[in-house]
Amino acid sequence: MASIYSTLMASLILLFSNPPSSVSQIPSREPPRHSIPKSDVDILEFPLNLEYLEAEFFLWASLGYGLDKVSPNLTMGGPPPIGLKKANLDPLTRDIMLQFGYQEVGHLRAIKNTVRGFPRPLIDLSAKNFAEIMDKAFCKPLRPPFDPYANSLNFLLASYLIPYVGLTGYVGSNSHLSGSYSKRLVAGLLGVESGQDAVIRTMLYERAKEKVWPYDITVAEFTEKISELRNKLGGKGVKDEGIIVPPVMGPCGKMSGNVLAGDGNSVAYARTPREILNIVYGKGSPHVPGGFYPNGADGRIARSYLKGRHLSD
Repeated sequence: MASIYSTLMASLILLFSNPPSSVSQIPSREPPRHSIPKSDVDILEFPLNLEYLEAEFFLWASLGYGLDKVSPNLTMGGPPPIGLKKANLDPLTRDIMLQFGYQEVGHLRAIKNTVRGFPRPLIDLSAKNFAEIMDKAFCKPLRPPFDPYANSLNFLLASYLIPYVGLTGYVGSNSHLSGSYSKRLVAGLLGVESGQDAVIRTMLYERAKEKVWPYDITVAEFTEKISELRNKLGGKGVKDEGIIVPPVMGPCGKMSGNVLAGDGNSVAYARTPREILNIVYGKGSPHVPGGFYPNGADGRIARSYLKGRHLSD
């Protein structure tokens, strides 16, 4: 256990040292907004939906407050999120999640310094919503209802739901961008989102065989069921994997350990905006809002699906 935590902390130092300064470099080199190709604008704005969600989730869990206090200008007057509260986290988990929260503030700033963006949409991060997602993953009600804020392990399992979806979205969007700065920005965002997902998966992998109290279900089983649900909702086959898989699905088809999810060549999976909306709405459809976004996500791409038009597939 000590060696894994040592490795984890060393990785954190390399990945996340001085996050505010590293993010602040992007605005200093940003081109004028009019120089961003018009075709890139909608693609760059779409991820704001998930960046808002992640920022609020990580900040509230670690601090007990979110963007309205940390950086209110970034919300652009959007409605406050639903159901958030400070989580019961151990010191290490709280430290890491707070780093993630401030990194997401930087992501929001970097995107909004490049394109206009849109106000924070209504986001539901209530324990009730997470409980419904977990019930859907297991195809049965968990008793008592799953509470992401109850303890560090529950929060890590809830966190498993979030950065990976944005990660696959950035992988999917990069090939559709035409501007060099747009590609640089998305590559930079993807790098940190991937790091966050890797840290979460590593912390869960260390506890893979542990039973999640009081469900008599292991951590590995939770990740497997969550990944299966996202694959089902996404509707485009396997693009999601738990932390323990059949060896044929592991690295080079030789291992069941699966700290990082990837295809047969360990290349990250890609998802389209349609697939992402299918997942975050919890409906398997981009046309019906719900899940984390009771009123739907924002931006021209997300709104086009709500109106029956498809700007991006």
